[in-house]
Amino acid sequence: MKGYKKYYGQKLFWYFLTLIFAVILNFILPRLMPGNPVSAIASKAVSGMTDSTAIQKVLNDYATKFGINEPMYKQFFMWLGNALKGDFGVSFSQYPRPVSDIIANAVWWTVCLQLPAIIVGWILGNILGAIAAYIKGAFDKVILPIFLFIGNIPAFGMATVLLYLFAIKLKIAPSSGGYGYDLIPNMSWTFMKSIIAHYQLPFWSIVLITIGGQAIGMRSMSIYELNADYVKYSRFLGIKDSKIVGYVFRNAMLPQITGLALSLGTMMGGALVAEMVFSYPGLGMTLLSAVNGQDYPLLSACTLIITIMVLIANLAVELLYGVIDPRVKANQQD
Repeated sequence: MKGYKKYYGQKLFWYFLTLIFAVILNFILPRLMPGNPVSAIASKAVSGMTDSTAIQKVLNDYATKFGINEPMYKQFFMWLGNALKGDFGVSFSQYPRPVSDIIANAVWWTVCLQLPAIIVGWILGNILGAIAAYIKGAFDKVILPIFLFIGNIPAFGMATVLLYLFAIKLKIAPSSGGYGYDLIPNMSWTFMKSIIAHYQLPFWSIVLITIGGQAIGMRSMSIYELNADYVKYSRFLGIKDSKIVGYVFRNAMLPQITGLALSLGTMMGGALVAEMVFSYPGLGMTLLSAVNGQDYPLLSACTLIITIMVLIANLAVELLYGVIDPRVKANQQD
């Protein structure tokens, strides 16, 4: 119990420290972008006005309303206090829509797309690597290298290839959006069918680039375990091969779980690229529109939500790893 307490305490401390730095960077970096986005909003309000004093007053009112005329540290604490209450301010590019409303609409699209895709890619990659290590032969020399090649294609390239093949050339899948532009969101089968159709290409673009890296890691660990002394001794004792293989792949899975935690961050980045290519209405598209519109509040909120999602996913995997691998507890007790 003491070992687990120390292990979990250290993990929680370092993740909390990482979160603090991430929050500070999420606030500061978007505001280092050149330009004044508030002037674009104010210019619409003063359209047609000729009195320079009145125009300047309107500009000052908007600057005060958004708090951009305050020192950076005051803006930060004001933003942090409101963010802790779930209030991320008003969007510049979609004024006067609240940022929290935009994020609430986008985040579930991202979660429902990325989480299943990353997990499916991870599972398929590990199964492929385990089979390649056990069966060997043509499977190991032909099929695995094909998936390795596919897995090394950049996320942007994979999304573009699928878009060109299945949406533009074959015309068997929609090219953009989360559902048909002529539909109104509801619980009808027509709407659900449209969501599933639009889901396919972004989903498989993420799955395919995930498989290769996971397969090569699982294959290497499985080959190492299959040649370990305990496997040879077990076979010498006449233990059934199916039982030995179960222990082999269980031991080989441990580093793969760590790999899942480490790769979640990069996978999340690749998945956001897929959302942008397919104009999928998730955080990726919201992030892109925030950058184009110099929308500081929306940009900060998007990056903060993405950062928190990655940290929670990594922390959950690391805590789980501490439970399933007894060596972690033993190391902490030492």
